[in-house]
Amino acid sequence: MMELAQIRMFKTVANLGSVAQASVALHCVPSNVTARIKALETELKVSLFYRQGRGLRITPAGEVFLSYAEKILALTEEAKRAVDPTSEPSGPLRIGAIESSATSRLPPTLTKFHAQYPNVELQFKTGTWSQLVDDIQHHRLDGAIVAVDIDRPFLDSTTFFNEALVLISSASADSIKSAKDIEGKTIFMWPEPCPYRAALVAWLSQNKVKAPITSIASYGTIIGCVSAGSGISLVPKGIYEQYQSGMGLVGYEFAELEAIENRFIWRNDGGHFPALDAFTQMIKQNNHCE
Repeated sequence: MMELAQIRMFKTVANLGSVAQASVALHCVPSNVTARIKALETELKVSLFYRQGRGLRITPAGEVFLSYAEKILALTEEAKRAVDPTSEPSGPLRIGAIESSATSRLPPTLTKFHAQYPNVELQFKTGTWSQLVDDIQHHRLDGAIVAVDIDRPFLDSTTFFNEALVLISSASADSIKSAKDIEGKTIFMWPEPCPYRAALVAWLSQNKVKAPITSIASYGTIIGCVSAGSGISLVPKGIYEQYQSGMGLVGYEFAELEAIENRFIWRNDGGHFPALDAFTQMIKQNNHCE
């Protein structure tokens, strides 16, 4: 099987035009270089050099292979730098988030990270917390922000943001002073198992309040329905702050509806990953500053 050592030897011989000079540069005996080059030619089923006395001249096939050899060796060095603990973070970083964090809380962090680490190629997607966890489990994402505390043996996590909850209604609707004022109103919420929905259901149950819940998997649509006076919703404060201007919304906060912790999760079995390590560290520093 083709080895990196063979490719490196081939490139050195091609550059120097001599097995003897290549052996000196590579710190090995000429016979070893010759044997490895011949083995490479046998595997490729082409001649890579014309033999001219003690010198060598690269063949057309060798020229083609040389271009690939240079790419392979360059990519190998890039891979080494990417996992070097002392290297600058670079390469792709795949991050996911639930829609509420993606819409309101995450953009400033992504902007700051891109400015500080321009060589990292950020790739981003949204999804439900269960979808995001599945993507991390199957290596489709490197990390994600979710609104649940997940205890899995392959995951680590850190606090991203403690998200307060706001009950919203249209400014034209009657004010809401307690859970009892919700009785009979239509409620628009994300489908189960949304943790914000679970918090609302628990609050209503504690206060023995019954109200129909309509499932809508879009904050934009939920806000539109509430703004039109069709019902109410319980949303993360970041969503309320983003949409309240110009939408005719009123927000109500209740002590019984405690803030829900959003956490950044990632696999703990992937070894050193400079880009992910830098992103995680930035989240920890931002949380500490708050």
